[in-house]
Amino acid sequence: MDSKVPAHPASPALAVPALADPAPAGPASADPAPARPAPDRQASVRQEPDRQQPVRQEPDGQESDGQESDGQESQRHEPGAPPGAGRVTEGLSPAHGIAADLDGYLGDPMDDEAGPFSYRAIVEAEERDELPPGAVDALRAWGFPTYLVPVPLGGRLSTLEELFFVTRGISRRSVTMAVMYGSGLLAVNPVWLWGSTWQRRTVADGVLRGDLACFGVSEADHGSDVMASESEAEIQGDELVLTGVKWPVGNATRGRFVTTYARTGPRDFSLILVDKRELDPAVWSTLPPVRTVGLRGHDLSGVAFSGARVPADRVIGRRGSGLVQTLKTLQITRTAIAALSVGTMDAVVRIGTRYARERTLYGSDIYRIPVIRDHLLKAHLDLLIAECVAIPVARCLTVAPGRLSLWSSIVKYFVPVVGEEVVASIGTVLAARGYLREGVAHGVFQKLQRDHAIASIFEGTTHVNLANVAGQLPYLIEPPEETGREGELLADLFCWTRTPPEWAPDGRLLQLTNEGRDEVGQRFEQIAEEVLEAANAHAAPGVAAELKDLMSSIGGLRAKVDEGIRTSEGDVSSVAALARAKRYCELHAMSSCMLTWLHNRQEFDGAFAEGQWLVLCLQRLLQRAQPDAVLSEEFLPSLEEAMFRDSDGGRWFSLLSLAEDE
Repeated sequence: MDSKVPAHPASPALAVPALADPAPAGPASADPAPARPAPDRQASVRQEPDRQQPVRQEPDGQESDGQESDGQESQRHEPGAPPGAGRVTEGLSPAHGIAADLDGYLGDPMDDEAGPFSYRAIVEAEERDELPPGAVDALRAWGFPTYLVPVPLGGRLSTLEELFFVTRGISRRSVTMAVMYGSGLLAVNPVWLWGSTWQRRTVADGVLRGDLACFGVSEADHGSDVMASESEAEIQGDELVLTGVKWPVGNATRGRFVTTYARTGPRDFSLILVDKRELDPAVWSTLPPVRTVGLRGHDLSGVAFSGARVPADRVIGRRGSGLVQTLKTLQITRTAIAALSVGTMDAVVRIGTRYARERTLYGSDIYRIPVIRDHLLKAHLDLLIAECVAIPVARCLTVAPGRLSLWSSIVKYFVPVVGEEVVASIGTVLAARGYLREGVAHGVFQKLQRDHAIASIFEGTTHVNLANVAGQLPYLIEPPEETGREGELLADLFCWTRTPPEWAPDGRLLQLTNEGRDEVGQRFEQIAEEVLEAANAHAAPGVAAELKDLMSSIGGLRAKVDEGIRTSEGDVSSVAALARAKRYCELHAMSSCMLTWLHNRQEFDGAFAEGQWLVLCLQRLLQRAQPDAVLSEEFLPSLEEAMFRDSDGGRWFSLLSLAEDE
């Protein structure tokens, strides 16, 4: 079916467009949105333009206009404390304050009156296969589309860390909304990285207005086998004639821009920027929406071109480089996908914790049942581990982009898998309540469970990413000569008080391999030595002894992986090779936890600096290789207190909570 209707009127990038949902592409809009000055990178929290409050869905079905009862304009939420911390606010990178602003603006999802991002509104809309009324408007009014556009082009996308944090905040409410914009990010990143000045300006202006984009790579018969793509762009003078069908594609119907992967020679593929508004309506059409298990309301459909003529200068970057561009682009979105998982984990752990403390059986709350407590504490630990793994790699885009080829695949494998395990574990806590489409938190758990399942699938499946890791392992077992900057690099990645450099998109900085370098994995011995030295001098009683035992066990695992790689004779595709890659990802997570403690313990005290959490996280990770390993019970109370504090206070579950002074 075709979808060709007039686009929404041009408007300032932060104004609320007239349509509740993204409009399908239509005729070109008016003047471009004005560029805004780059934000102040020195401030820990940047000042944002005034924003309207989210539209509230009233019980009678009428939408509130965001006004207070006295008719005065309601006050927007001012940037405040990081969503994962109470009093710990000094010196944190701007990402924390930006996320706090969005979190306060969207409201508590448990509050039925919190507007389109309440669980009530989200579940009710999903029952109709729709997005919550007013949800798109709310995110546009806050300015979320500006975090898809780099600062030099008038947006606010300064670092991937900031986008990661705000995406996490959206995902703990609605994975569907996060995926809608994530699909757009995947489509526009090639333009930021390799596009011409005209391409960048045109797409930036559209996205700042609220236009969506889609990445047309997949084809029904070929899936991820991009070398078999049948779509063609025949060169005819100063034009390309595009023919082919892309399916399934996120935002294919609603999106204005289609970044299209097509053959431009016998063995050449290119990425082509297609603006539907420039096309003759007779030469393109959209395909019906795909029915999915989760993400109901998201536009997953397709687009077909039949002799569509576009100017030859719509090729993004150099003609014939489409495959390399696609592989590099995926490194960024693979990293960002971890935010979907961390946000989902935050939501389900919160739902499970509240339920367990409120549900009474056998004369007391079910949290007192040992197995229920065990599920929740382990799920909380898994979330903290995921934070330690994902945030440094998000920083990597502007700190060390040449490392993303490996680290993005590690994150894309590890964090969604852990997320799936956490969701399943909380399902055990909720028992029958987790199977219902009503009841606890309006039945949102089953929606989160279905929606999160996509995280392990798109941007490369679990096995695809493990294969990417396995392919680089033979080149990592013999570390290259150190440059002398390794310590500073790790500090830039792991220290919460350091602000990553601003992103200046340049596709040449991304690499297809790490060229044998992995400062996180290859420096385990030095990292372990620093951890033990610091623990002996500053950690809580008992921590140093536990860490010493853990370093020995982890060292044994590393030795087995190295031996397997050396004796495999270059095997990078067998089941055994993927098993080694899986273990390498787990070892990466262990090093990430240690580095997070090392680079923040002097700035943040409390239970964080004492290090019990580090012991528990390493023990939890060790359980993946040694299921009979146990958690140190004497270290659990501080973790438990932080979990309750975050649950009761409505803050993110985060290591920052452990840094508070009691």
